[in-house]
Amino acid sequence: MAERIVVTTFVKNLLGGGAERVAVNLLQGLPEHLFTQELVMVDAWGPYLDQVPAHVKQINLAQGHNVTKAIPQLVRYLRSRKPDVLISHLAHANVAAVVAAASAQTGTKVVLIEHNDNSLLEGVRSRSRASKLLQRFKSLAYGRADQLVGVSEGVSDYVAATFRVPREKVRTIYNPVISRDLLQRAEEPLVHPWFAPGSPPVLLATGRLREQKDFITLVRAFALVKKQRPCRLLVLGEGEERPALEAEVERLGLGDAVALPGFVTNPYPYMRAASLFVLSSRWEGLPTVLIEAMACGCPVVATDCPSGPDEILEGGRWGPLVGVGDPETLARAIITTLTEHPTPDALKLRAGQFSFDRAISNYTELISGLATSPATLQARGTVSSAHR
Repeated sequence: MAERIVVTTFVKNLLGGGAERVAVNLLQGLPEHLFTQELVMVDAWGPYLDQVPAHVKQINLAQGHNVTKAIPQLVRYLRSRKPDVLISHLAHANVAAVVAAASAQTGTKVVLIEHNDNSLLEGVRSRSRASKLLQRFKSLAYGRADQLVGVSEGVSDYVAATFRVPREKVRTIYNPVISRDLLQRAEEPLVHPWFAPGSPPVLLATGRLREQKDFITLVRAFALVKKQRPCRLLVLGEGEERPALEAEVERLGLGDAVALPGFVTNPYPYMRAASLFVLSSRWEGLPTVLIEAMACGCPVVATDCPSGPDEILEGGRWGPLVGVGDPETLARAIITTLTEHPTPDALKLRAGQFSFDRAISNYTELISGLATSPATLQARGTVSSAHR
């Protein structure tokens, strides 16, 4: 029997964001008969922690939010375990992974997954010094990775152009989103008074309460919609912008029609029951929640932000695409889509293009190719079989 390839996933934590959801989906989906998987976290916490499969060994570096401080420990881990492939998610972890792998010199292949297209932020003068410094580090580190993965064609183009990485070194793999488990969880009972028969339509949004998601614009658009027809807005998620959002809801007198219940472990029954899902983001990579909502048969409206919504909705075929930060246009699109939209079956069929199986197959091919290439085996020498 052939030896299994050792694959280590490196993340900061398992906070309830889309990238962390994708990381867990990959851990769940990569075939056990081919891969021995381990999960290294800068700090082991977050709502997705209990969804890590039992066969995946967890290593907690216990460094809180300090990814830089975790690099020496990651180096020690790589030298001790000598995994064939190290997969990293999100910018801080990606930079740390490249630095640690270069220091460890174990021949481990490094795969960086970029989840966002931050091109809109490049020229923003108000960006923090830390944010600008991170971009510089990414420019130095990304070119040294063995493979980069963009979660959409837009993200892949952004990575190649921004960090001067040859485009052929950046592969697009859509996220593993639609699984049998998701569809089963969508059928779980939903107990919420807003979804009682005869209640006004409920608009749904999910995501971290942060600048990227621009829920402020969504709340302002909702205020305009509510002037024309009865409806309610439910935003699932938690984050640093909660005080600002609550203040805006109060300012607009929407306290009885807008709810911010926090992070919900299973948002899919809400997606199944909602009248409309709205993505108001300023930037994305491949917004998983948009695909998930479609898989639940929920009509959608999205901003045409970089990157992902245009690819998912095929230029507006499956739901309107509107300008970023424009509450008036967003409100008009919401009102129209509440009555005119593709059928649930059509939306589900389109979402099926972002299936779990297709993504897992692509990642399996990528990892196997990196770990078993002649150049890799030669570089690792006898190390490749000594650590199993």
